[in-house]
Amino acid sequence: MASRGRPRPGSLQALASVLLILAAASAALAAGSPDRPAPGPPLFLPLTRSYPNASRLAASLRRGLGDATHPNARMRLHDDLLTNGYYTTRLYIGTPPQEFALIVDSGSTVTYVPCASCEQCGNHQDPRFQPDLSSTYSPVKCNVDCTCDNDKKQCTYERQYAEMSSSSGVLGEDIVSFGRESELKPQRAVFGCENSETGDLFSQHADGIMGLGRGQLSIMDQLVDKGVISDSFSLCYGGMDVGGGAMVLGGLPSPSDMVFSHSDPVRSPYYNIELKEIHVAGKALRVDPRIFDSKHGTVLDSGTTYAYLPEQAFVAFKDAVTSKVHSLKKIRGPDPNYKDICFAGAGRNVSRLHESFPDVDMVFGNGQKLSLTPENYLFRRLHIGGAPSPAPSSDTGSQADMSPAPAPSGLPEFDVGLITVDMSINVTYPNLKPHLHELAELLAKELEIDSRQVRVINVTSQGNSTLIRWGIFPAGPDNAMSNATAMGIIYRLTQHHVQLPENLGSYQLLEWNVQPLSRRSWFQEHVVSILLGILLVVLVTLSALLVVLVWRKKFSGQTAYRPVDSAVPEQELQPL
Repeated sequence: MASRGRPRPGSLQALASVLLILAAASAALAAGSPDRPAPGPPLFLPLTRSYPNASRLAASLRRGLGDATHPNARMRLHDDLLTNGYYTTRLYIGTPPQEFALIVDSGSTVTYVPCASCEQCGNHQDPRFQPDLSSTYSPVKCNVDCTCDNDKKQCTYERQYAEMSSSSGVLGEDIVSFGRESELKPQRAVFGCENSETGDLFSQHADGIMGLGRGQLSIMDQLVDKGVISDSFSLCYGGMDVGGGAMVLGGLPSPSDMVFSHSDPVRSPYYNIELKEIHVAGKALRVDPRIFDSKHGTVLDSGTTYAYLPEQAFVAFKDAVTSKVHSLKKIRGPDPNYKDICFAGAGRNVSRLHESFPDVDMVFGNGQKLSLTPENYLFRRLHIGGAPSPAPSSDTGSQADMSPAPAPSGLPEFDVGLITVDMSINVTYPNLKPHLHELAELLAKELEIDSRQVRVINVTSQGNSTLIRWGIFPAGPDNAMSNATAMGIIYRLTQHHVQLPENLGSYQLLEWNVQPLSRRSWFQEHVVSILLGILLVVLVTLSALLVVLVWRKKFSGQTAYRPVDSAVPEQELQPL
């Protein structure tokens, strides 16, 4: 699973590379048994949850994925790996509801949001949670089952992550809602109200974490214990060039093409699968199958951007893929601190990556295979820019969650000179043409930039729709746009923050590109001025010559004045 970049414990070592396996929409992995109900639509990818407790484990195995006796919570996923490094969903807490964008993390056990009283919290996507404004909020009072605050009045929580970020605060209970698309009614649940956050948690755009892992404070455990949903949840990611996705808390019929792998809830607090082999272009890697089975085993985690392999397996995987890639140029990665494996020349069309890269099969303990096309195991750099590789870090102990990790900035630290955006609008060109200026101003307003920065580069009519290429230029006199400003613009575009009026229909973002500021020489920057100066000198010179010629011509034809006593030739007298 994929979302934020964090090394996992045990044999899943932190190996920085662009050739890292990503589980996207096609990666239909589930923990459980293959004897399931009739297939349903393959939109959601279920993961059956289970517990170390034997009685609960037996109950979990009996439940299965399809459970028509309980409603489920269907929730949209937002964001993507390329620009954010994680996926988020919207959760509503309190009465009236306060909205939060939370990273979907199956490797964490606590759901938490910044508290209004927090003195060390960053600036995130939404306002902080205000307990005083919720009529249904109540603190979790200090008891023997929790760690208490200094006043011994309220329970607290604390979580540390592998890259040394942390979150701590108090525990509260309130009404939690799951959005309009959810069948599940709002429920009371315990969550964390942050009073302090450090590291990447402080700087991330998302508000907090939605913990889907196994544990008493997990939102899943709480809902299952209440008996309001069945003991399973599902995640489906949009994949490369799409983003977003869907999540279902609760059961649903399993897709017919789902690949099942057993998960042992006793050996690990994380969701693990029985990975035995990896095949590249149909040929198995020459590694001992036991290499995938040490400590926590192979862990599925929606809170990790990259997938990590033991070093021996990664080297074999890298060599096998590289040996099949002949037509592309091998280049250096975006971060000089890591020896990333990158290739150039494959083009931007994701559907054609298979022409250059081999397919990969993951083989599980029951012999079933999950086939991954190249877009499921490659991480694409953002055109000129690229997502940095995460720094390796060590396990901080069994008490600590291993996610989330820093969201990639998406672009290297260069001065941006131009952002181009290709957009399809479902309005014919004749109907759209009179509104182009209005549309440019609207786009600038939604992107929070000056309207003079947005210009139409090209417009093409395409049946009942119109293709527009926009150019977004820097605003300042230095003719440069900062990395942060560019990423903010890209984020608003990819998350469809731009809302068009009804008469302009809806739009689809086809592609965007970032171009660095052109570094030109003094002559290149002033070539126009130099040419104008030369032209002006030429014109002045020609004008002066023309004046001289006219003056000479004017006076050369006139008779010169002669004095009276000057000598003159005699003239022959003419007869009268």
